[in-house]
Amino acid sequence: MLEGHSGPVRAVVFSPDGQLLASASDDNTVRLWDPATGASRGMLEGHSGPVFAVVFSPDGQLLASASDDNTVRLWDPATGASRGMLEGHSGLVRAVVFSPDGQLLASASVDNTVRLWDPATGASRGMLEGHSGPVRAVVFSPDGQLLASASDDNTVRLWDPATGASRGMLEGHSGPVFAVVFSPDGQLLASASFDDTVRLWDPATGASRGMLEGHSYPVTAVVFSPDGQLLASASFDNTVRLWDPATGASRGMLEGHSGPVFAVVFSPDGQLLASASRDNTVRLWDIKKRTLIQQIEQRCNGHLSINRNGSQLEINGRLVQIPASFLESFPYMQGLADMSCTIGVKKEWVTYKSYNMLWLPPNRRPHVYTIHDNLLVLGNGSGRVTFLKFSVTVATFFCT
Repeated sequence: MLEGHSGPVRAVVFSPDGQLLASASDDNTVRLWDPATGASRGMLEGHSGPVFAVVFSPDGQLLASASDDNTVRLWDPATGASRGMLEGHSGLVRAVVFSPDGQLLASASVDNTVRLWDPATGASRGMLEGHSGPVRAVVFSPDGQLLASASDDNTVRLWDPATGASRGMLEGHSGPVFAVVFSPDGQLLASASFDDTVRLWDPATGASRGMLEGHSYPVTAVVFSPDGQLLASASFDNTVRLWDPATGASRGMLEGHSGPVFAVVFSPDGQLLASASRDNTVRLWDIKKRTLIQQIEQRCNGHLSINRNGSQLEINGRLVQIPASFLESFPYMQGLADMSCTIGVKKEWVTYKSYNMLWLPPNRRPHVYTIHDNLLVLGNGSGRVTFLKFSVTVATFFCT
């Protein structure tokens, strides 16, 4: 067991040669690891907020990280040196990806846009507008001719990265789309959604190629194996599922995480699968045997925080003023900071000891939440903050 991050792990990715593993965390850092031994290979510091995504350039010479602080940072993974900061988004950056030739970098933000950058110079190469909700994911097709973006508006949009022109919109999901990925040959597109499903699409025509059902809670991530023969999906149900993308048939389930799985990735040779979870572990799996071979465990901290004097909430980088009248009613809010995550919220329910306790209407369902004693604070993507006070102490709630 190796200690490293002091907060939940949001993303994990292998370098192109498979010799490094990078993990992004709510502790504002990116860490590098030796996947063969689990040994630390360094820590990249510079972001002033949680890091949601991390990606290597195709040649492995650059590493890009996307953060709650509205920026993308570039790094030299060999030395850990900073290679620049990309500024322009007006909201936190959820995702970042290099084009196959490494000449473009695309970033997706809660400001509803995708931005294109020149990673060599840091210059802006355009902004893609069209989504009516935060953009959670962005990916290039293998030939670099298409760009796909996934949004909280329940859609996937296709773009021409050379011109910025729209190439279509894929509709079908009944909830926000958390992730999108092309198959290695570019013939399929897979999207993962809050509606508990994975959908397959033909990116050339926009036609549906099937829906994969099996997860019992929202699907947070999806990825194809390097040979395109397997599809892996990660979910809030604490599992990773494997699928045959050609037929939609289940090919197994990887269990062991005690919290939602946020990210999943195959090693370049397709022999290993890495999964990152809210339980603050990165697990490495043997795909052929479907067995766990290594676990890197971290210490847990909450994601939603209250500043030192209790006057503001920070929700994904957005500061929300707490009314004085509220502080007068709940004086113990003063001085609280970095509260640990101890309550369960699954889809539309607040849960207590695995039981559905309180139903939440759509406009109250959170993206982040925290609890202290008998006070539950919910924050959603629109900036709405909901405070719920219970008549019993709920500090024994579990974190999902």
